[in-house]
Amino acid sequence: CLQRGAGPGPSSSSQPLLLEFAPGPGILTQSLLEAGFRVVALESNSDFLTDLQSLESGWDGQLKVIYGDFFRMDPMAKGALKPPAVSSEKLFETLGVAAVPWRADVPLKVFGIVPQQLERNRLWRLLFAMYECSSVYRYGRVELNLFISEKEYTILTAKPGKSKIYQALTVLAQLGYEIELLHKEPWSSFATSLKNGGLAIPKAGRLPNDHFCLVRLTPQQNLFTGGLKPSNASTFIFMVKQSFAKPKSKLTDRLNSWSLDNCDTLLKALEIPKNAAMCNLYPEDYKRLFEALQNSDLFAETFFHDEVLASTRTMN
Repeated sequence: CLQRGAGPGPSSSSQPLLLEFAPGPGILTQSLLEAGFRVVALESNSDFLTDLQSLESGWDGQLKVIYGDFFRMDPMAKGALKPPAVSSEKLFETLGVAAVPWRADVPLKVFGIVPQQLERNRLWRLLFAMYECSSVYRYGRVELNLFISEKEYTILTAKPGKSKIYQALTVLAQLGYEIELLHKEPWSSFATSLKNGGLAIPKAGRLPNDHFCLVRLTPQQNLFTGGLKPSNASTFIFMVKQSFAKPKSKLTDRLNSWSLDNCDTLLKALEIPKNAAMCNLYPEDYKRLFEALQNSDLFAETFFHDEVLASTRTMN
């Protein structure tokens, strides 16, 4: 299911390249190799490196193992990086993958299981990097194939009006990515049992969480059209996050809180109802609203500067 647009070739140079993170002992890595991929395995747990290196030696250059943590890519800390922290520049140089324009084809596929600890934070960090075209996204529309919890998948794909699950993360993910569900696997295939006989991953209360979901996230080619650009994307992200502080509040109230006194004119031009609640707007509405605000004399990015800076630092 990861083979879209590329099939295995007769030699390593023509085989599709895949970056796998957190491969563990290499069970899924073995399957990827057998499917014809060239795999670069990025493993942060030194306990698994021996098994992976043993696997590496048997595949005649088709597998390369690197000690590193995908979720500690390009940290903001100053000075030389200490493994398992990783520099995307050095990693892509090792991969032999060059940067391509945003609207070009996908330059690299990434595959891995997102750890359940701080899962939401990890998804947010990837989203920030994608919107800002930083880290791995400096090289183009890198495709992510991730195992995430069913709970988070439900949030990513929620529809407007579902005030408890339609969130800022939902809007930004749907606007930024093409989201495809490739496979659903029961937790029992991954999780170990607790002493009391239950699964290590408990069911969520109000959201389904019985499966691990393999989800493909492909950045949208047309994301940076109109007024949205990587240079102002952090402001857009914060605008959306602030809009969902009170998801049932009216859009007019939110605009008034930003000291905009031409709300009715703006909403009429955008064909958005005056009484629309924040949780009823579609992702495309948020982008159109942001672009309209960018063109307004009454709106300046500096309005959000301190909040945007603090939010970006938190995500990193």
